[in-house]
Amino acid sequence: MKKMSVTLLSAAILSAVSLSANACTGLIVGKGASVDGSIMIARNEDFGINNWNKHLTHRSAQKNEAGEWKLGNGLVVPMPKQFYAYSAIPDWDAHTVDSQGKYYEERGINEYNVAVSATTSAEVNDNAKKADPLVENGIIEAVIPTLILPQVKTAKEGVELLGKYIEQYGAGEGNSLYIADVNEAWLVEIGSGHHWIAVKVPDDSYAMIANGLRVHGVDLNSKNVLHSQDLMKFVKQHKLLEKPNAKSFNFAKAFGVIGDVYNIDREWLGQEMLSASKQQATRQAQYPLFLKPDQKISVADVANVLGATYEGTQLEEKGERPMRVERQLESHIIQLRPNMPSELQGLIWQSFGVLSESVLVPLYTSLEEYPVAYHTGTDTYSDQSAYWQFRSLTALATANQEKYLPMLKATWDKEETKLYKQVSSLDMTLKSLYKSDKQAALNMASDYSYGQLQRTLSMATDIRYKMMTDLTKSTEKKYTDEEFKKIMSL
Repeated sequence: MKKMSVTLLSAAILSAVSLSANACTGLIVGKGASVDGSIMIARNEDFGINNWNKHLTHRSAQKNEAGEWKLGNGLVVPMPKQFYAYSAIPDWDAHTVDSQGKYYEERGINEYNVAVSATTSAEVNDNAKKADPLVENGIIEAVIPTLILPQVKTAKEGVELLGKYIEQYGAGEGNSLYIADVNEAWLVEIGSGHHWIAVKVPDDSYAMIANGLRVHGVDLNSKNVLHSQDLMKFVKQHKLLEKPNAKSFNFAKAFGVIGDVYNIDREWLGQEMLSASKQQATRQAQYPLFLKPDQKISVADVANVLGATYEGTQLEEKGERPMRVERQLESHIIQLRPNMPSELQGLIWQSFGVLSESVLVPLYTSLEEYPVAYHTGTDTYSDQSAYWQFRSLTALATANQEKYLPMLKATWDKEETKLYKQVSSLDMTLKSLYKSDKQAALNMASDYSYGQLQRTLSMATDIRYKMMTDLTKSTEKKYTDEEFKKIMSL
């Protein structure tokens, strides 16, 4: 992830994309590795600056006329006969760039319960770029969810379609992305202009992803591995590996840059949190692609990983780039739950701003309308924008981080715990109601999510008022930590 700001000028867009220097962190959890049998794909969307608004939206299903489909970055593909409905979280300025270009939609679930989270940026090494250069108007993060979500009915179909596009039209970036449905999850990696690989995450394991290509030790002939045509032949021809092995193939080493502490520190940290019994040394060139967790993983566990720092670990004094950074725009944890009715299997836990100082709100996929504040605002602060209400809390907290950051985290952690319990209880009610009145169940799920978006936004605004009041008091009259703690107990 992600680009510098998109503007109306195409030249500025191209310049912005080429200056990309940002990074995300992600996690994929197999259904046998989670506490409730759900598949989870999760990611922080990080940016190069701290003030880039995101909007919640729902794209309706539609029939299309034959012709060209112009994606915002100059990519043009044949227009599909129809689009399936899906949810997304585009950049605030997406609608101003191109009438058909929906920029940086980042994540979503479509009406067939296929989910996409895209992308985690990854560097392509010089040899791979020379052998198969990146394509300027090819597949990039900005278009992947928009391109795939409205077209596929299964995760594997999504992987294959994306691979077909990459091979035919080329890719403009090195990336990792995640595609899942209720049955399986895939880690997809783009390594050069036309070469890619995808690996099915084992049901009993998870994948921890930073900003380097991760796929290694995989059998290219396995049914759980998909890849570009003639991949092995290409690697041998251009000598991208000293001794390429089709039964234990190292895609990351062939196409990416391994051993970069900016990335491997986060990989170690995530695996240390979920599989401490593994006792791995820090700063290995490559960490296991998949690991089994010590305990089954919950949504709260995923949130803890996405908000982690190196505090209390071996890397506390020297760790590079933790998961929690102040330039987070949003974070999402997508659950795909086979034990729920089809229309309610997808659930997106969505936060705005920095995850550690924000709250994950559960959004059922039946929700198609959002409070106005969640699709309002630009990159300039506004009281009317939900993004800005949450993002401003971190900004205010920088005035006294030792005091405010722990209080913000404690406040939202308490709220999230409450939401986890509510969803667990509500799910049982929804399943029961669905049997007798399907529409009533879908309406109840939608109303709940809409209400939580409104309520948590009101909480964020209230917290901001209290922090502003505390900050503007004179030094002598400023609240003590204990006094402020009581005030923050909403």
